[in-house]
Amino acid sequence: MTKLWGGRFTKRPEQWIDEFGASITFDKALVEEDIQGSLAHVAMLAKCNILTEDEKDQITAGLNKLAEKAKSNELSFSAQYEDIHLNLEKLLIDEIGPVGGKLHTGRSRNDQVATDMHLYLKKHVTEIIGLLKKLQTVLINKAEAHIETVFPGYTHLQRAQPVSFAHHLMAYFWMLQRDVERFTESLKRIDLSPLGAGALAGTTFPIDRNYSAELLGFSGIYENSMDAVSDRDFIIEFLSNSSLVMTHLSRFCEELILWSSQEFQFIEMDDTYATGSSIMPQKKNPDMAELIRGKTGRVYGNLFSLLTVLKGTPLAYNKDLQEDKEGMFDTVTTLEGSLTIFSGMIDTMTVKTENMTKATSQDFSNATELADYLASKGMPFREAHEVVGKLVLTCINQGIYLQDLTLEQYREASDLFENDIYDVIDPYNAVKRRNSQGGTGFAQVSLAIEKAKQHISL
Repeated sequence: MTKLWGGRFTKRPEQWIDEFGASITFDKALVEEDIQGSLAHVAMLAKCNILTEDEKDQITAGLNKLAEKAKSNELSFSAQYEDIHLNLEKLLIDEIGPVGGKLHTGRSRNDQVATDMHLYLKKHVTEIIGLLKKLQTVLINKAEAHIETVFPGYTHLQRAQPVSFAHHLMAYFWMLQRDVERFTESLKRIDLSPLGAGALAGTTFPIDRNYSAELLGFSGIYENSMDAVSDRDFIIEFLSNSSLVMTHLSRFCEELILWSSQEFQFIEMDDTYATGSSIMPQKKNPDMAELIRGKTGRVYGNLFSLLTVLKGTPLAYNKDLQEDKEGMFDTVTTLEGSLTIFSGMIDTMTVKTENMTKATSQDFSNATELADYLASKGMPFREAHEVVGKLVLTCINQGIYLQDLTLEQYREASDLFENDIYDVIDPYNAVKRRNSQGGTGFAQVSLAIEKAKQHISL
């Protein structure tokens, strides 16, 4: 059968060439958006008297019929017709006859596919923002339950200072808040219509691009037809924003994996998000956290793949741009799945508060409290740092901790030490007193949670 664009050709490509060049195996995911765009386009054509009302009605009825069949998976696509656009046009002509061929008046597949992807990303980015906010809500709820749970804070994966476990959780809330803001900002650039730009130069037909954009719910149109069909910045931005989200999730996964190990024993994953071993009966592996950590790499790969595709393409449309879709679809699926699973993991995990508290009493994470204590009594902080460092060394040599030193030993190091020193180095008190804005003090963490709730409600 002759190609829909085959009038100028005397030979047909072999089947394997058709299959290599076809995108229908993956861009069929755009079937809903493609029909949506076509419905707006035909309505605009009739408004501008390019098509008659009768032609519009026939085409609209045919498109709606195809939409119904698409929802029930009744449409059959062929690589012979290359992509979702030509497949649907062929199916429309089969459905309503030659009048279906008038649908493509005043547009090209170049602006058509760009429109489809704008519609697709607009829908999914909105859904992703919702999933991010759901995860933020889960974090707030978990944090509220653990404001006064004392937990070892780390730098360099070494015990540093005791913190509120809620404070640690809320650090991820604010990371995700930046992700929400980035995606929300990106919608301004996704929410533009390329429809009517044609192949690259616009069209001689008296179309109304603003009308079709309005019908599709876009806030505006591309001002340059060449830019409209060749722009993939909005996909790059989506992939970049998604990569940052996956970075944040992956960092959190790394901590969840460590915390659930025998060495830490700070949390336990719900059985739903763990698996066993085929040979070791005792194992409970944090597989979902590991998978999310691993899937981060594929999202990065999708970003770099499209950046590489774009870097050498001249204006306007090139077949290279067909490679923009699979990575986009894959990232949407990966990110939406990861966020959904992550919310469940955090919501259902068991926090072993006793182990966390015990850990802060068996380390030197309260050493900074001693240095601050001496500094508050007038000793230069650098000198106080050295005094406390020597006390830590004494403890290490004796196999004890700072709270095990006698007051006499403290006073030998400095006569500024008094009886209140034991209250000062108590991990709970150490956390409670760090009440600077944004700090881990319980009062500050409570304030931060209230601020976070306000962001969620926006």
